[in-house]
Amino acid sequence: MFSHSILVGAAATLLVVAAQQSTQPPASQPATTPPAQQPGTDPSQPATPPGTLPSGHPQIPSPRPAEDWPKAKPEDVASVESLLKAMYESSSGPAGQPRDWERYKSLFLPDARMIPARPGASGAAGAFFLTVGDYIEANRTYFEKGGFFDKPIAQRIESFGNMAHVWSTYESRRKAEDPAPYSRGINSIQLLKDGDRWWIVNLFWDYERADSAIPDKYLTTPAP
Repeated sequence: MFSHSILVGAAATLLVVAAQQSTQPPASQPATTPPAQQPGTDPSQPATPPGTLPSGHPQIPSPRPAEDWPKAKPEDVASVESLLKAMYESSSGPAGQPRDWERYKSLFLPDARMIPARPGASGAAGAFFLTVGDYIEANRTYFEKGGFFDKPIAQRIESFGNMAHVWSTYESRRKAEDPAPYSRGINSIQLLKDGDRWWIVNLFWDYERADSAIPDKYLTTPAP
């Protein structure tokens, strides 16, 4: 049998161990990572005012063409409608009459593209990417020697902020008095508003064919 003194000593030892355990810090727990803040939700950061790009977002300057790029007449580029009128007028004219290609170029950004779509065999199609200068050189002789009149017959304009898009349905004739056009099609035109003027960014078009008639909705101009 154990003596009374041994039992007392053992009890004292247990009390000391228990006291030591109660004063030790608890075992460390795995750290939890707070969920990442969504952009613009950090309460310590000032809110971005509506209409302002976030800090660090690329800032794009307004177009600044080279000094040798033709200057547009203010009345030609004051509105989408006036720009379209100038575009059709400056490339049209009778046989033997030079065109005002400087006026035509002034309507476009220098990096603008003229993109005709052309059908291929078995339903294939292709697109040709031309600069404004390429387009003029490719068509100058054809237009000025044979006569060419491009006439808009309907247009649908949509715009937001500094951009606009136009579906402009056209008819092409050799002479202004020709009773019927030899070709019809649709110009898809993208435009940029830059201060007090508009620029043509791209001009993409396709022509009407037996298997691709112009839909009725593109033959009338919607009411404002």
